[in-house]
Amino acid sequence: MNCTLCATFLTEMADVDYYICPNCNAYLKRDDLYFDEANEKNHYEQHNNDVNDIGYQNFTAPVTNTVLEYCSTDMLGLDYGCGKGPVISKQLLEKGFRVDLYDPYFYPDTPYLHKTYNFIFSCEVFEHFYNPFEEINKLNSILKVGGLLIIKTHLYNNQTDFKNWYYRKDLTHVFIYTFKTFEYIAKHFGFDIVRLEEKLVVLRKM
Repeated sequence: MNCTLCATFLTEMADVDYYICPNCNAYLKRDDLYFDEANEKNHYEQHNNDVNDIGYQNFTAPVTNTVLEYCSTDMLGLDYGCGKGPVISKQLLEKGFRVDLYDPYFYPDTPYLHKTYNFIFSCEVFEHFYNPFEEINKLNSILKVGGLLIIKTHLYNNQTDFKNWYYRKDLTHVFIYTFKTFEYIAKHFGFDIVRLEEKLVVLRKM
């Protein structure tokens, strides 16, 4: 198996299910363990993503607050992988922002591919990418120069033994990032790192 971000051939295992990429330092699930489309959709349909739930709003607040801090209502944004309950977009729309929605299962229309955006955000999405190189390359192509890519995912930073880490136990988390992984992404795709935190990454297209 090759790394789905940097194409490096993988040999080192983090545990029985995950490889470690020696180049970009990502943790990749073995591709024979990927869900098929029907099982993946069923898994996501079990998520209780009620846009009016205060707990869910608090969970997504780091992304919402980042958009409010760095962006303005005259900009166009994209909620990439918004799921069935696009809570961040709902809150931003209520504040006068313009946001398009895309999700392969719940908002599958693709007119977003023919637009360009001032900001794109993905909340708990990047870890589900079967091919992060293709996904990031696509997002980069529709992001304006100077635009922001805002990502909420949990970076592995040796918080605990990897095989016992809660984030690794979600069966649909196939690609797990580290700080070094996002440093690689920034360098390879032409981003400045605005923020690089354990659960929030903000990149600016150069």
